Amino acid sequence: MASHQITEYLTQFSQSRAQMLDQLGRVIIGQREVIEQILAAIFTRGHCLLVGVPGLAKTLLVSSISQILDVAFKRIQFTPDLMPSDITGTNILDENDAGRREFRFVRGPIFANIVLADEINRTPPKTQAALLQAMQERQISVGQQTFDLPDPFFVIATQNPIEQEGTYPLPEAQLDRFMFNIKVDYPTLDEEKKILSSTTKDETVDLTRVLGAKAIVNLQKLVRRVPVGNYVIDYVARLVRATRPGDEHAPEMVKQLVDWGAGPRAGQNLILAGKAFAAMDGRYSVAIEDIRKAAIPVLRHRIAANFQAQAEGQSSDDIVRSLLEIVKEPEVGKYE
Repeated sequence: MASHQITEYLTQFSQSRAQMLDQLGRVIIGQREVIEQILAAIFTRGHCLLVGVPGLAKTLLVSSISQILDVAFKRIQFTPDLMPSDITGTNILDENDAGRREFRFVRGPIFANIVLADEINRTPPKTQAALLQAMQERQISVGQQTFDLPDPFFVIATQNPIEQEGTYPLPEAQLDRFMFNIKVDYPTLDEEKKILSSTTKDETVDLTRVLGAKAIVNLQKLVRRVPVGNYVIDYVARLVRATRPGDEHAPEMVKQLVDWGAGPRAGQNLILAGKAFAAMDGRYSVAIEDIRKAAIPVLRHRIAANFQAQAEGQSSDDIVRSLLEIVKEPEVGKYE
């Protein structure tokens, strides 16, 4: 693909992103960063974990995104009694046209383009694992049969804070399968006033579909083609390695406050997120600022803050912010 064609496609991508934000803004008040991060994950074939207390419109946000994308959407409400087959589907004994009995596979809600896993930490580990395996492999196995999941396919899971009772926290290895861990915060005062005003009227909002499944797949390919300079790769590598307390170049702060840091998948996700942010802006190159923008949601669930950090009131978010100050940006001229 010629560079002028890519530039033209990126311009169209930027316009589509503006349309999506405009449509979502009719329903969702604020949460601009959250929306940007979800869209970045979608266009890089990633998955998202939304974390926040109940009542912050996490489910409304995801269902609204599914309305502006012309794709199949399914919502799974995770509960303590949910079984893996409730997600993937199951074989049932059925009678065919010839009157013979045979097993027929009935597909579960996982067979959709967007899957909303609502309150994923309310269900036991065995059921969580069924979903997370599908996320990783993009296919499921039932008995001797293997079924491919549709393309595009992405999971947006919501999670209530672990401090609340009746939850099953996701293990670190499973958390790592989510590209972004997105924290949904309370609205500002002005945003809350708008929410109270707009949601207590007898009005319904019809959202316009912006992109279909084929267009999303093409944009995912386009994002992959966005070039990344060696200086950006160098910055990402040094930033990720700085999170590991066992690394000889890790800051003293990390050695004291972190049990273990991020793996190579974190670096891959930082690069992909940078590509998505650049593409959504209509730019044909990744800037250091794109990486910094993605750093906290990509790294916060991949850094294990220890007891000393907790005693000092330092969260993984605080550690990432400190690293963004400590790890210096490379000199571009050095790589030309």
